[in-house]
Parts: sequence; C-alpha cells; structure tokens
Amino acid sequence: MFELVKSGGWLMLPIIACSIAALGIVIERFWSLQRKRVMPEYLMRQILQLHQDEKLNLADLDKLKTSSPLGRILAAGLVNRNHSKVVMKEAIEEVGRQVVHELERYLNTLGTIASISPLLGLLGTVIGMIKVFSVIVTAGVGDPGVLAGGISEALITTAAGLSVAIPSLMFHRYFSGLIDQLVIGMEEQALKMVEVIHGERER
Repeated sequence: MFELVKSGGWLMLPIIACSIAALGIVIERFWSLQRKRVMPEYLMRQILQLHQDEKLNLADLDKLKTSSPLGRILAAGLVNRNHSKVVMKEAIEEVGRQVVHELERYLNTLGTIASISPLLGLLGTVIGMIKVFSVIVTAGVGDPGVLAGGISEALITTAAGLSVAIPSLMFHRYFSGLIDQLVIGMEEQALKMVEVIHGERER
C-alpha cells in the first residue's frame, strides 16, 4: 500500500487527508443523527403528561432543552405556552432553524470533499501525463519504464480520487435525506404539541 501511495506522487497526500476527514465526518454523523438521539419517542408523552398534571416548571424546561434537538424545539414552544398559538409557532420556528443548521453540520465539508477529490485525481493525471511527454521530448520512447512510471502516477491518483469521492457523495446524499426525514418528524411533533396545549387536538 505504501508503495502504491508513493508511486502516486505528492498529490496522494491531500487525497488521503480528504479520505480521513470524510471517514471522520461519516462516523460522527452516524452517531449524532440516530433517531433516538434526535427525537426520543418518549419525549412527547412525557411533556403532555406533565402539562396535563400542571407540573411543568423551569427546571423541567431546562432539562428538556438540553436533552435532544427535538427537546430544544419543544422547550422553545413551552416557554411561550401561555401566549397565543402564533407566538408559540414563531418561537418553535426560530429555534427549529438553528437546530436544522446544527443537524447539517459537516455536510458541506463532506460535499466539498466529494467534489474536490476527483479534481485532485484529475490534477494528478495531468501532472503524470506531463511527465510522460517531457520524457518523450527529451529521451524519446526508448525507455518504457520511465513512460510507465508517469502513466502509473496518473492512473493511481485518478483511481484514488474517485475512491474517495464516490462514497463521500453517497453518504452526503444519505445524510441529507435522513435530516429531511428527521426535520419532518420534529415539525409534526411540535405542531401536535401546540395544538394539544391550545385544546385544538386530542392527545
């Protein structure tokens, strides 16, 4: 493997760095975007029960705010539960935008890696071919070993760049879709809470 990386030239270093960064982001996002961590199933039942028993206090709201992204959104609405439905929704939407931004953390970086990795590989291809033609100009085509070295460098960097870009793009699309699903689920939960609290819907 080391010889393969070495034969690919110095452009293999940024490609390897991109692969390490992409792997770290994928692992972190898989951990952070678990449904049970973003929107625990028990949360709504617990909140509605406390509201029905009139036991919601500031300590409960502070605990709710730090429990999960959904908890943070619901807490923003509960703080304003004594105001109108419109005020509750506005508070929820304001915090919701911040939560969505946090859920999308590192996705831009992953998308950038998916975009630049094949370009780095292409740059390696160009540099390798330049070396090949330089050898041809100076020494002719009599030394196939030198020619093969330049072509090998070109092919290795291209393959490495694509090997990083393809899974990075796949995971970027996957996480984007997953976040969309989680956001829709949190919107439904928040709307249900607002309507129940204002007596427009049964639990």
